[in-house]
Amino acid sequence: MTLRAEPVGEELPIGRRVAYWRGRRKLSQQVFADRLGKSKSWVDKVERGERRLDKFSVLLDMAGVLQISVDTLIGQAENTQTVVTTDHVDLDRLRLALTRFAPAAYLGNPAPPLPLTDLNKAVTHAWLTLQHARYDTLVRDLPGLLGQVQAADAYHSGSNGDRAASLLGQVYQVTSCVLRKLGAYDLARLTAERAISIAVRTGDALRAGTGTTRFANALLAAGHARQAFEANIVTAHRLAPDGATWADPDRVSVYGSLLLQAAMAAAHLGDHASVRELLREAKVAADSIGKDDNHLRTSFGPTNLQLHVAAAAVELGDGGRAVAIHHGLNQRRFDALMPERRAQHLLDIARSHVIEGDMRRAGECLVEADQIAPAEIRTRPIASDVMAEILRRTPGTPPALVTDLADRMGARV
Repeated sequence: MTLRAEPVGEELPIGRRVAYWRGRRKLSQQVFADRLGKSKSWVDKVERGERRLDKFSVLLDMAGVLQISVDTLIGQAENTQTVVTTDHVDLDRLRLALTRFAPAAYLGNPAPPLPLTDLNKAVTHAWLTLQHARYDTLVRDLPGLLGQVQAADAYHSGSNGDRAASLLGQVYQVTSCVLRKLGAYDLARLTAERAISIAVRTGDALRAGTGTTRFANALLAAGHARQAFEANIVTAHRLAPDGATWADPDRVSVYGSLLLQAAMAAAHLGDHASVRELLREAKVAADSIGKDDNHLRTSFGPTNLQLHVAAAAVELGDGGRAVAIHHGLNQRRFDALMPERRAQHLLDIARSHVIEGDMRRAGECLVEADQIAPAEIRTRPIASDVMAEILRRTPGTPPALVTDLADRMGARV
């Protein structure tokens, strides 16, 4: 699912729309013309605005070749503002890349892959892309990256084999995260399972731990809170620091992250006692680190702990407590967190304002979150639900910024 912010209406004539989507599909003018049964010069004139498109049958054929709706092609369902269009083709490519897992990379005699140093840079970039909530870029790039790292995993052995396997496991974790964000929960779970299996194969207990948080998050998103709780708890107990291992920030961060995710699952179950106990244990871990950091891509630390305390309060229906925690945050430390984490927190606070009946502040939180990480707000079903509730419960007309965002999200009462 690719999200594209595009000018519409008078700002983007239909000919330019055709050219844009033809480029997205990597079709030359000649190939596009052949599929339509037209000439290349006809396509060129359409794209330059020299030929009108006034037959619906032609529009329907073009939309079919471009794999979009006619409404998207002509902009009929859009206003004159910037909107987000949804393209499922890239998500389908990612699904296909995952189904090619074993045969393509591991059978036969694999060719030499890209150098591990280059792949390591690419995987690091994928993590940063995820934590900056650029999900469109990720979904477009992950199929190629998966193939490259799978090839390296099949090719290398010994210490290089372990390095390649670690990179592959990390790509699976990134993939699991973005699939969960886009609502593909079953595939997100299966992809996280692959990451865990690779970590177990190479004896990397900490990567198995981070993989478990991805696995449990996919379970929780699909409504399986009990299973998510158990997965996090069991793994947290296995990785609990003891003695000298409390000095290892990687281990403490993974352990603390597992506790936080277990607390969120407990909150979904309405288990107040477990939430309190798990958050207390997570605070011990956060205090031992003493600062906000991103060890093993966990973003675990004192500020992230507070964000989870607020999120758990929202799940338990205590919107007032969540708002109070938000106002008590150290703004400098909060601003230093990754965009995805900040936008997700603001979505939680928008939900807390809805609980408290303050639709104005709820809308402001969504607008602020959208400014930080638009995809985090425009791709998640829960954000659409919150916006729909704001629209429904706001007396009169909501503020212009809120209605504008609602249009971009496609939210309806």
